[in-house]
Amino acid sequence: MKNFSKVILLMMVFCAASFYSQEKMKDYSRIMGSTNVYEIEAFLRDAHPDDPKRIILRPRLIKMLREYIKNAKPGDQRVKEFQEKISLLVKKGSTRISFDEMNAKIKEAQIAKFQKELAEKGTYTTKVYGAHAATSPESLKEQTSAEDISSKGMSDEESEEFKMLMSENPIEHKNRTVKILNSLFDNDPNSAESIVMITNKSKCNMIMRIEGVGYTKYRLPIPAKSDNTIVVKKGDYLFSSIVCGSQYSSQKTVQKAIMVSLGDN
Repeated sequence: MKNFSKVILLMMVFCAASFYSQEKMKDYSRIMGSTNVYEIEAFLRDAHPDDPKRIILRPRLIKMLREYIKNAKPGDQRVKEFQEKISLLVKKGSTRISFDEMNAKIKEAQIAKFQKELAEKGTYTTKVYGAHAATSPESLKEQTSAEDISSKGMSDEESEEFKMLMSENPIEHKNRTVKILNSLFDNDPNSAESIVMITNKSKCNMIMRIEGVGYTKYRLPIPAKSDNTIVVKKGDYLFSSIVCGSQYSSQKTVQKAIMVSLGDN
């Protein structure tokens, strides 16, 4: 009798879990009548590759995207996004992007960025922070206001540390850029180092502290609304920072290029 009760209990738990799982799934019961770009896109990402609805919905989505682009106004930022969606739909049948594909796109963008920096190395100037960066009262006032906003949440000591880390001379900048480019081009899985890119979407400057085993430590300054990249030894790290006064801390294993995005204020 006890065993029978256990079986009934397990069946009830299973049914409840199945019902909850189904409730959490997206409802595509009316998808064939949808004219919503994002709803159809979501269906094509989630549906089985052999789902017959794809035959109708994929061409419909491509047509809708092309129609939007045709009628878009100059400067519409969604045009590029929709063009990329069409390209993916034509090639793959959905807009789902794998981690490796996303990583490759990030890598491509970073290579272009650092190659441009090297090409301009003859006119490279280090960004200056502090009292010597502005000469006129008007520019000094604007700079002071900008620094007050971007230094929000930073102690005076950390703010000075950020300025020091950003004050990179042209030779150091060139050497670091070459090292990053070499790492980006290096596809050897046995390489001892890898790339870490930090994107700072907040309005505040920040320093990402990357601490590994023993004395392995890195500091990476990232200005507000910007990004920065560093080459680190592969391994386990504690990533920590203060973003606009909020503490960030996360354990990450770096075995290949990774990207960390923080702040959306």
